[in-house]
Amino acid sequence: MGKFSQFKLQLKSMPQGTEDIEYHLDKAFFENMENTDVKGADITVSLTATHKGDLYDLNFVITDEVTLLCDRCLDDLVLPIEATYHIGVKYGEDYNDDSDEVLEIPQSDNYLNVAYMIYDTVVLAIPARHVHPLGKCNRAMSAMLKKHRARTSDDEMEDELLDEIDQIESTDEGSTGTDPRWDALKDLN
Repeated sequence: MGKFSQFKLQLKSMPQGTEDIEYHLDKAFFENMENTDVKGADITVSLTATHKGDLYDLNFVITDEVTLLCDRCLDDLVLPIEATYHIGVKYGEDYNDDSDEVLEIPQSDNYLNVAYMIYDTVVLAIPARHVHPLGKCNRAMSAMLKKHRARTSDDEMEDELLDEIDQIESTDEGSTGTDPRWDALKDLN
């Protein structure tokens, strides 16, 4: 049995009509694909395969989450994944994937392995930049990064925002009074 034998879709033995198939992807799936970026996964893939004469209509719905490393602080980052993929498959002379809508496979193939279709769809659903929302990164790592990186205008703006968040958090924790600027505005009445 191969690494991806569970993803073999037996096309020639599929009866006319619709068949629903569900797959579960975990860390091992991405390790078998030799992907080192994905540190963990809990992904559900729902495949609806419809056999219509000489065409097989495949609809993939991919949901749940993957765990990656944050590009900024290197802590685990859990990202939700939602993606869909649709392709038609038909038999022909040779393998032909020139079209984005129809895949042609040789008559000699009894099955289609959908593992790589699923993998490509998941990887394309992951954003290119993996970072926590502003203010959610590991504080110690963010401070080290801030101390040692070269300065750019984007970095300065991000640092100012992080400093403001730190100030807001420290004033929220430390005092229950009002902001003196608002007090000065109240005196205008």
